[in-house]
Amino acid sequence: MSPTTHKITLSAALLLSLSAPVSSSWAIETHTLEPLVVIASPEPEDEMDPLEGYNRTMFSINESLDNNLMKPVAEGYRAIMPDPLEHGVSNFFSNLREPFNILNNLLQFKFEEAVSDTVRFGINTTIGIGGLFDVASEAGIPKSNEDFGQTLAVWGVDNGPYFVLPLFGPSTVRDSIGLGSEYWMGNTVEVGSTQLFNLTGEVTPASAENAAVATGLVSKRADLLEQKDMLDAASFDSYSFMRDAYLQRRESLIFDGDVPLPELPDDL
Repeated sequence: MSPTTHKITLSAALLLSLSAPVSSSWAIETHTLEPLVVIASPEPEDEMDPLEGYNRTMFSINESLDNNLMKPVAEGYRAIMPDPLEHGVSNFFSNLREPFNILNNLLQFKFEEAVSDTVRFGINTTIGIGGLFDVASEAGIPKSNEDFGQTLAVWGVDNGPYFVLPLFGPSTVRDSIGLGSEYWMGNTVEVGSTQLFNLTGEVTPASAENAAVATGLVSKRADLLEQKDMLDAASFDSYSFMRDAYLQRRESLIFDGDVPLPELPDDL
């Protein structure tokens, strides 16, 4: 195995082994301080979730991994990290996501948002010392949250069935394609000589890159400790709550918060 292949394999292994609980908690993450309201979907479950038997099994496996590995690690990380440093690490890894926000806004023809994200990335990377400080938000420049799954939706690609990915957690067929596309892009696309969509890949040696990837994932999981606790206490059926929360959040992101009302049945 070549050093380059070994480097990619280790990064992929870390990403796969640590990202499941992050994705599970991320399904209920919000961008405001408003309480999250999850309503039961009006769509019949056999149409929305035809793979429910498999999905529930995989959800249980992922939850076990979270409860026994990621949550204790994240709680320990939060306990030993001073709050300012913890926030700085979170800001740093959030800033690394900005190139994807810029690209997906361009692909969705949101040119104003793409310009805003570019300015935001430049300010935080320079004045914010590599993104440790979110100077752009303090200056009133909002943060986007775009990905290729949303871009596919804007292009008219159907959502497909709800699908719980091994380790990665809640998804749909469309979002799974988007996730795979972004992972491929991060490991193959370069701008000049820089892996702009995988800036941790610029870290050497490989052990340092793997440590950076692991730190980013643990930081993300620590950010979502309260949201995950809310999920655990919110419903007798955590699986259904997670599914509905994920699908509703994704729809809100796709429509930029302006979700159209569902059509009423003809017999009403």
